Amino acid sequence: MLLLFSGAFSQSTSKKILLFDQAEIQRNDIPYDAKEVFEFNFINKTGQAVTITNVQTSCGCTTAEKPENPIKKNKRGKISVSYDTKRVGEFVKTITVTSDKAPPVVLTIRGNVLPQKQ
Repeated sequence: MLLLFSGAFSQSTSKKILLFDQAEIQRNDIPYDAKEVFEFNFINKTGQAVTITNVQTSCGCTTAEKPENPIKKNKRGKISVSYDTKRVGEFVKTITVTSDKAPPVVLTIRGNVLPQKQ
């Protein structure tokens, strides 16, 4: 039984992926017009250098920045995401990260922007 578990574990960790620390970030009570940045850190587990070719946001109210240079194997990178905090209320936005060596990854930001103080 232990052999089966060991084999399953090594198989799941040998996939060629970008391994994100978290796939979703939630922030509540964001002040109106704040410069709020959501940072998604990852490690390159593809076994070779990988280039992030695109980061596609689900709407124009969200922007994302990708690494400019390839990320070497077993090295870290990050995707920085900003939301237009002049839009009051709750939001859920997705960011699709595409690379030249790994399957696409969908990241999510959630939050609530407070009304402007009078």
